[in-house]
Amino acid sequence: MPGDPRLRASDADRERTVELLREHHAVGRLTAEEFDGRVDKAFRAATVGELDELLADMPAIDLYQLPSAGIRPGPVARAGNRGHAGLDRRGDRRPVSREGTTWGALGAASALLIALWVTVGVTTGGLAWLPWFLLIIVPWGVAIARRP
Repeated sequence: MPGDPRLRASDADRERTVELLREHHAVGRLTAEEFDGRVDKAFRAATVGELDELLADMPAIDLYQLPSAGIRPGPVARAGNRGHAGLDRRGDRRPVSREGTTWGALGAASALLIALWVTVGVTTGGLAWLPWFLLIIVPWGVAIARRP
């Protein structure tokens, strides 16, 4: 953290320092005891200089280059690029498989089409019992199954 070490530390400064300590601990530069001690000191730090001391013996890390920062939504499919079944993120930051979402949509649409088919068959006195809904469900399922 650049600047005058005598300046008062903000909560954001403390959180950033703790995040850096977490990453150093995750890659094995700190033992669990060292990590816990430094985190306690980080939350009690009053100045930026005290926070700098906690990271003085650690190499610099750019938080944007860390492995956890590499989990991003998959690329947008472009012409000639079919995309891939990567991870998406919901608003609550939980990873969601796109494949599960696609099969869920097929299941919901299938249930709706079958209900419509039964309703039409009952109201017409059985004249519409030809399973036309399969003309939609089967190709859709095949298309999903063939995707990489």
